[in-house]
Amino acid sequence: MAKQTLLYCSLLAIFIFMAPSSSAHQKTLTVELIHRDSPRSPLFNPLHIVSDRLNAAFLRSISRSQHFSTKTDILSGLVGNDGEYFMAMSIGTPPLKVMALADTGSDLTWIQCKPCQRCYEQDGPIFDRNQSSTYKTEPCVSKACQELSIFKDGCDQSRNICKYQYSYGGGSSTKGDVATETLSIGSSSLSFPGTIIGCSYNNVGTFEQAGSGIIGLGGGPLSLISQLGSSIGKKFSYCLSYPSSTSNGTNVLNLGTNSIPSNPSKAITVGKTNLPYTGGGGRSGVNDAGNIIVDSGTTFTMIDSSFYDDFVTAVEKSATGVKRVSDPQGLLPYCFKSVDKTATVPEITMHFKDADVKLNLGNAYVKTSADTVCLTIVPATGVAIYGNMIQMGFRVGFNLETKTVSFQPMDSCRV
Repeated sequence: MAKQTLLYCSLLAIFIFMAPSSSAHQKTLTVELIHRDSPRSPLFNPLHIVSDRLNAAFLRSISRSQHFSTKTDILSGLVGNDGEYFMAMSIGTPPLKVMALADTGSDLTWIQCKPCQRCYEQDGPIFDRNQSSTYKTEPCVSKACQELSIFKDGCDQSRNICKYQYSYGGGSSTKGDVATETLSIGSSSLSFPGTIIGCSYNNVGTFEQAGSGIIGLGGGPLSLISQLGSSIGKKFSYCLSYPSSTSNGTNVLNLGTNSIPSNPSKAITVGKTNLPYTGGGGRSGVNDAGNIIVDSGTTFTMIDSSFYDDFVTAVEKSATGVKRVSDPQGLLPYCFKSVDKTATVPEITMHFKDADVKLNLGNAYVKTSADTVCLTIVPATGVAIYGNMIQMGFRVGFNLETKTVSFQPMDSCRV
């Protein structure tokens, strides 16, 4: 099936497996990201039921949309404990294995470093920069220091060390030194020497105790993806599985795949009703070229609240044998129950110029109890976000040069 595409507004996607390559040698690197609700996640709570996890994800989605409402928030990332996925990597020589939150709203990868001025409590060992033979600070006039832009926190003149500060939503912030270090991703022995990182020794606010810091997977020049850009042709794709699929939740990212240019969201079809999409992309810095952010770090899809009423009205008119009910938790805005055995809900298709993304029922609707189903598309007063639930079952391809995203239906996400 031909690839389906839409305009890439901001590099906001969670990456599960990596397969980088170079022109000289083809190498494969697989990196697993563990969802925060996975039984293998350090945050997994076995007492939580599906509705508990969905409601928590809904609140994180609202928070993420609101924090994306200004250009500063888009550049600096989000609340330190709002990440969806953990990612393992090793840092330094000798290597120290750490677990960090992958944040596609952040660029600079940073971890806590000894000696600390003020570090949050961390489950695993804190990286000691003095024990690594490959750790090297960046001077104040370096290119990396200039690329920090508004996040540059001056210069330690006595040591000629570039410093940074990131302020996140919720009052969290981190400060430290810009440095280069050797990283290896996941369980692979393939290493990336000279990677620009942040060594944070002054952290304030709420950060996940299970994580050592933030892995920056944004679109800025200092993100991990951008630093690997030349070796992957600035193209990559990922595939997210449905949690209950036969692939057992396998999610994969392939670096170096092709993407096809396209344009912003134009309409949404509900059943046979076509609704021109009049929603905007949100606030400053977001709607430069498109009107929706593709973000697998947000669970629910957020669309403009002024458009949402027409959308749910079309869903109600197209559905048969169901009645609208309230979410028992009072959070999800549109839920319903079946009232007869022939109940049906409409198919939903997202339209972009020269492309139509037909959603599976599992993309658009989620079962919250034995007899209750809710829409995964919800209203937002902030930035419009194309969330991860409606991306599942697709290969989502990104082209960093043309800033486009492509969608291709996949039967499974196996490597």
